[in-house]
Amino acid sequence: MTQLVAQQGAILPMSPDSIARVAALEQQILACPQVEIHTQHVLHAGMYARTIVIPGGVVLTGALVKVPTILTVSGDVLVSRGEDDGLHITGTAVLPASAGRKQAFIAYADTTVTMVFPTRAATIEEAEAEFTDDTDMLMSRRDPERNTIIITGE
Repeated sequence: MTQLVAQQGAILPMSPDSIARVAALEQQILACPQVEIHTQHVLHAGMYARTIVIPGGVVLTGALVKVPTILTVSGDVLVSRGEDDGLHITGTAVLPASAGRKQAFIAYADTTVTMVFPTRAATIEEAEAEFTDDTDMLMSRRDPERNTIIITGE
């Protein structure tokens, strides 16, 4: 059995300075024309999965995430991880991602990002409030027409 070093591909909690840098980048991005991003939500078997596709050439910042998640990334993208230069992913990677992170993504090609975490939420709004206090900044809240929602009840 192969065991990978946990830190190697992990997205760890970010320092307040790193979070502030991503927030400053976010303010610059918000001054530019926005790209519409579709969000697919799935609530199933006590898990919430949130998937977006970042078009190639787009820089995107995420909300401040307050729960640990699994992050699955497929494409060609640079993912900020705090103090280092980031993690360049080409192909597919499944990463443990800690609470306390606000990430920036630079997509070189169309890239799919899925975040998954266990939840007791019964609605998408509850699940979103569970993973971030910044729900008002989520693209999924700004334009409900850009959402696909699957809730199985299992």
